[in-house]
Amino acid sequence: MIAPALPASQRPRVAICGAGLIGRAHARLAADSSTVDLVAIVDPTPAGVELAAEHGVTSFVSLAELLAAEQTPGLGVVLATPNHLHVDQAIECLAAGVPAIVEKPVAHTIEDGERLVAAASAVGPHVPLLVGHHRRHSPLVAAARETVASGVLGRIVAVNGMATFYKPDDYFDVAPWRTQPGGGPILINMIHEVDDLRAICGDVVAVQAVTSNVTRGFAVEDTAAIILTFASGALGTFLISDAAAGPRSWEQTSGENPSYDHADDEDCYVITGTRGSLGVPTMRLRTYAEGVVPSWWNPLTRSVIPVERVDPLAAQMEHFGAVVAGRAEPLVTVTEGFATLRVTDAIARSAATGTPVTLG
Repeated sequence: MIAPALPASQRPRVAICGAGLIGRAHARLAADSSTVDLVAIVDPTPAGVELAAEHGVTSFVSLAELLAAEQTPGLGVVLATPNHLHVDQAIECLAAGVPAIVEKPVAHTIEDGERLVAAASAVGPHVPLLVGHHRRHSPLVAAARETVASGVLGRIVAVNGMATFYKPDDYFDVAPWRTQPGGGPILINMIHEVDDLRAICGDVVAVQAVTSNVTRGFAVEDTAAIILTFASGALGTFLISDAAAGPRSWEQTSGENPSYDHADDEDCYVITGTRGSLGVPTMRLRTYAEGVVPSWWNPLTRSVIPVERVDPLAAQMEHFGAVVAGRAEPLVTVTEGFATLRVTDAIARSAATGTPVTLG
């Protein structure tokens, strides 16, 4: 879906809705961008006024106030608000003809996600919505996807993923809701991993999950073990824990966010096919050379795929500007974001019921 093109001399204008942690990050990136102009902050709290003053832009208390005051052609809105507000605010942007980034998850519930998909479809192609799965803008994810699609690994057989990290006590102290159902790593963190694996390896059609809370003792899981069945027939396993002191998470291995310690020799995903395997994000490739019969007796050649490391959040902001200007289509559509939400929801349901869940 491509928005009507802006004149080449007109830069897209971006407003940030939400002055929390991720909203502040988006505001900084828009302010630092050479291709978009940050024009407003929308937030009903004093934090919104402070963030707007920090960047020298206008402050609004509601999305409706922003849309009434700003000329909509050339305006894009980043919805970095609490999850339960995403769908109604996205529909508000659709009605005003304003492209938007909807932070992940695209919706708070499956029913709300279906409502947004229907609303976006009804509006048509001229008001594009993006979902803020920013890792899709990572060159590492793009290179892994291209490697799998090239066939160099043969037919994909197995996918292994890990996200093991230790969240400090103050993470829970400042937000006690994180100790209750809905605050565990499945619904907070796993949605990122699901989207990565869907982007690299294709759709997931069935899941089964087991959880534990014995380490922290909260009313929500701290650890989950998950089996994934991909549409291709490949099987995957994923281990995620926010109470395991390990370096094998995307944030720690990719080096894309300097706030985290960088374990540059570790992989958080390993994708294995009939002719070789790929470690991500080290991009270490192990394959049988052309003409070599696959066998555990025969050696695998070793190489590393060179990939430039960039900040995917910054790349997403540049992409959003191009979408608002009518020069690009959304990389992550509402339909894609909803598909990732469905898989994550299925994992949570499987963990709750102790039974496999098949996605239609």
